[in-house]
Amino acid sequence: MNPEKTKSVDALLATLFRELFQTEQSAERQCRREADRLGATGPSGAMRAVAQHAAAVLQELPGLSRAEHLPVSRFGQLVGAALSRARDLITDRLIEEERSYRSTLLGIRHGVDLVTMIRHVADSVGRVEIGGFCTRWLAARQPMVAAVEQQLAWFAHHPDVAAIRGGRRLPVEQPAPTQAPPPN
Repeated sequence: MNPEKTKSVDALLATLFRELFQTEQSAERQCRREADRLGATGPSGAMRAVAQHAAAVLQELPGLSRAEHLPVSRFGQLVGAALSRARDLITDRLIEEERSYRSTLLGIRHGVDLVTMIRHVADSVGRVEIGGFCTRWLAARQPMVAAVEQQLAWFAHHPDVAAIRGGRRLPVEQPAPTQAPPPN
């Protein structure tokens, strides 16, 4: 491979790894928060599995990054934590439980796309360790994401929980009273 392409690939992998640190930090925190909010439910268990996987990945990533001469992105982790904190304090107080769950699902789907991209880049230049990590990550995480997706149906069967916003139930609109016609 020519040196110019090597520099480009290294730069791309560095950017993608920074994003991976951020995404995994957010997945660990947001999935754990969703699980805690939902208590002992199916959706909670699915989110907790993703949070545990993300926590394990965050333990493994620094070693892989150093071995592959990629940045150990403390900044990416800080950004992920800051974004999660902002969501905790602002966004999740304004949206319903079901919507918060779907927002978290969107974030973990982003992680699958990101790791798929990293694997493609690593495979294109023979970075076997990175490609292997991505293959293992995808084999573990994709079934977890599918389980989170399947739990969306739970909210349809529990609309009372789905309609909670910021810890409070949404008011149920009452039908407008019908007026009796005036007496003749």
